[in-house]
Amino acid sequence: MHLKISSLEEYEKIKKELVLNSSSFWSKIADNFLWFKKWNRVMDCDLSQGKISWFLEGKTNISSNCLDRHLERNGDKVAIVWEANDPQEKNQKITYKELHEQVCQLANLLIARGVKKGDRVCIYMPMIPQGVIAMLACARIGAVHCVVFAGFSAKALAGRIQDCGAKILITADLLFRGDKKIELFKIAEEALQSCDSVESTIVYRRDENFVAPSKTLIWQDEIQKFPKENKAEIMDSEDPLFVLYTSG
Repeated sequence: MHLKISSLEEYEKIKKELVLNSSSFWSKIADNFLWFKKWNRVMDCDLSQGKISWFLEGKTNISSNCLDRHLERNGDKVAIVWEANDPQEKNQKITYKELHEQVCQLANLLIARGVKKGDRVCIYMPMIPQGVIAMLACARIGAVHCVVFAGFSAKALAGRIQDCGAKILITADLLFRGDKKIELFKIAEEALQSCDSVESTIVYRRDENFVAPSKTLIWQDEIQKFPKENKAEIMDSEDPLFVLYTSG
């Protein structure tokens, strides 16, 4: 069932179906996605008890749904259009195939650094495609990602890393905002001074002159060592995907 509403009449019809049999409705919607194993029950929800469960016993992977299921027909179609902060910087168009390859390489790098299903990975990145790649790579291997807004201070970043127990930090050396250049890695370094759980730091280099400290991995250098294929982890429908904190 591909949900496409083109009129008020059609909306009312779909709304009626949803109200009369919500399980049947959402089952049809979920059939659009890739499942390693279909669910036994669509939902088990009781808002009075704060109990919300969907597609019980179903097995899937968000990364596979975002990427793999599109490769055969739409592999050469553009998945991400990125416009640079600096008009002089080159814009990017990344196809599903290219995105899949980059996600798989980063996923393999994370595995090589000891990240496994259920581990936490903190992502402290500018608004660049690599932020999306990092999230999809975590989802692919079953790691729980925590995105921290790149405008946050070292103290705010440290607090979130400590709370979720992140094993890896993924960041960049620089953040550009208009004509401002922010030393993002320096903020991350300050935060890491009080974060014992972090075993490795991966930095996406935007300045060719950036020199990484020892034990800090440069994204562009490291992913070249890994294959462009990765078998997605089979995840339960109710497995955690990310940790989200308030902005304040």
